Amino acid sequence: MFISNAYAQAAGTPSSGGIMDFLPLIGLVAVFYFMILRPQQKRAKEQKVMLAALQKGDEIVTLGGELGRVVKVGENYISVEIADNVTVQIQKNAVQTVLPKGTIKSI
Repeated sequence: MFISNAYAQAAGTPSSGGIMDFLPLIGLVAVFYFMILRPQQKRAKEQKVMLAALQKGDEIVTLGGELGRVVKVGENYISVEIADNVTVQIQKNAVQTVLPKGTIKSI
């Protein structure tokens, strides 16, 4: 009495886009790759090359912010002189930047 009859609607036309439906998704993946993944991979590669090139006498900054001069280079650890007669051992991965020679003396 109060409920109206439900009639079937005509079937809609199928989407003719095909690949056009996925074009925004493909564009989003491309933007994500070029804006986030590629620069991150490039930075990781540069960091790996920098760590492989570390040698005795290099002046470095660690992730903790300590400045020091490399005294000894091992496979996974390096010895860093952070003051006169004060040497600490740190992991190679803790090196953030290699400074130009003479930077520590100028500070």
